[in-house]
Amino acid sequence: MTEKKFKTLDDFLGTHFIYTYDNGWEYEWYAKNDHTVDYRIHGGMVAGRWVKDQEANIVMLTEGIYKVAWTEPTGTDVALDFVPNEKKLNGTIFFPAWVKQHPEITVTFQNEHIDRMHEAREKYDTYPKLVVPEFAHITYIGNAGQNNEDVIAEAPYDGITDDIRAGRYFDENYHRIQK
Repeated sequence: MTEKKFKTLDDFLGTHFIYTYDNGWEYEWYAKNDHTVDYRIHGGMVAGRWVKDQEANIVMLTEGIYKVAWTEPTGTDVALDFVPNEKKLNGTIFFPAWVKQHPEITVTFQNEHIDRMHEAREKYDTYPKLVVPEFAHITYIGNAGQNNEDVIAEAPYDGITDDIRAGRYFDENYHRIQK
């Protein structure tokens, strides 16, 4: 885990985070570049979901504080405020009603099932949305560098976040150690 100090947007870009919301949901998230994020979900109603190359709006609000927001093909909206120097995050997820009713549809590698997400979004109800506002504690910060395709490169498995935090998942160049 890196102990770098975050000051600029460039300090944030290329960073890999693991965090746990106060409700117990664990997420893994990577600021791939200035407009794209990758993530894996390890806990909560959509645990097992993973996504690469999600377009996002990524800005620095003030020194060391960052806001990231996006809309998924599912219709889910996400807004995250990172305060990495304090290992804190605030996130709000706006799940469409259909995701709450049928989360299993989304628990997959989204990139290979975009049409399925669009179909579900059109077929099922959007409202009322399930709004989940939560604080989170950042438990891992890794300096992966920008556009590193190894960061989120496989489906989540039990113990993956422990492997990452213990240094058993990435080598010194932040590439996956093949198992």
